[in-house]
Amino acid sequence: MDKNRERRVRDLQQIDDISSSTERSSPLSPDRLLSAVANEHRRAILNSLTSTSEKTLTHDALVDRVADRVRDKDAERKSDEHRRRVRIALHHTHLPKLEELRIIDCETEAGLVQFIGGELERDLLTLFEPYDAYE
Repeated sequence: MDKNRERRVRDLQQIDDISSSTERSSPLSPDRLLSAVANEHRRAILNSLTSTSEKTLTHDALVDRVADRVRDKDAERKSDEHRRRVRIALHHTHLPKLEELRIIDCETEAGLVQFIGGELERDLLTLFEPYDAYE
């Protein structure tokens, strides 16, 4: 059990090293930033990451949190199917977009995702919170 904990601490330190060395050189344009938070999956990703103390989650934990936040349009669909669809959408669409914008960092080998955005991204998410409750 201690070896797993030590491995996770090392993995978190690697992400910290990567994210601090690859910071954005200039702020995001308003269009790109709004595009990043325009989708409820991406908002759920960012809200999930920013609500943790370390701003980091395992990929599986992130999928679970996003699946819980994003409602399935087809209420008859089983929970496992919904989570599978969320996992695929995150992998192919939403995580790459957020990583390209340098709002998150994905460490594939460690299976960790970390929020590396700034105050502007957090403030923007706060503005959307009341509206997400009605979706």
